[in-house]
Amino acid sequence: MSEVQLYDPIKRFLEAQGYVVKGEIGACDIVAVRGDEPPVVVELKERLNLALILQAVDRLSASDDVYIAFRIGKGNSASWRSRGKQVKALLRRIGVGLLTVSALGNVVAVLDPAPYRPRANSTRRERLLKEFAERVGDPEAGGSAARKRLTAYRQDALRCARELAEAGVLKVSGIRERTGVERAGAILRDNHYGWFDRVKTGHYDLSPKGQEDLPDWAHALADLAAPSTSSGAAVPVDSSTDSPA
Repeated sequence: MSEVQLYDPIKRFLEAQGYVVKGEIGACDIVAVRGDEPPVVVELKERLNLALILQAVDRLSASDDVYIAFRIGKGNSASWRSRGKQVKALLRRIGVGLLTVSALGNVVAVLDPAPYRPRANSTRRERLLKEFAERVGDPEAGGSAARKRLTAYRQDALRCARELAEAGVLKVSGIRERTGVERAGAILRDNHYGWFDRVKTGHYDLSPKGQEDLPDWAHALADLAAPSTSSGAAVPVDSSTDSPA
């Protein structure tokens, strides 16, 4: 289904709502007018792409009611199938609506254009600032694709693992005192990385996996000579950046 083939389904969809619809008005693919209401502009593309979004942004200078439209279904708009939630969030931010057209010509108004009213997520902001404050140094290059992030949580886990490697079995309270990691008990108990073995209640040893993994983090341990000033959170700061790997 080419861009031209999208025109008829969308024209019928808009006409059913009382609009007069015409194609290729100025730079706009579709313009629809209903009475004295502001015009509705629709930009067409066979697939969702950046060019379509940029066209819609440009059309906002002519109308507040701008939609993008593209075909959905097998073999079409893979980015919509994989990132639909993010696409809708972006369109809301720029005030652009969304129409989808199926292989059978069925049109669905997924999103209507409206002024963007951002809602602050204080919890997310606090987590971001907490991770920034607690992370020692700047061990991660921005934009890297590494999956094993050296987060503040992992840095604290490394401190605990290093003490067990040096001293053998220790009580949780002993690990906390030696490392300065207030959340040591939660880190050992949750054992996200598989580095710790509980030998008896309140006592832990370094696991075989911990012994195997610890040398890989030698560079990080060298930067962690000073005790942590962790605030004692019981869980990773943000599981999206510190998931077990």
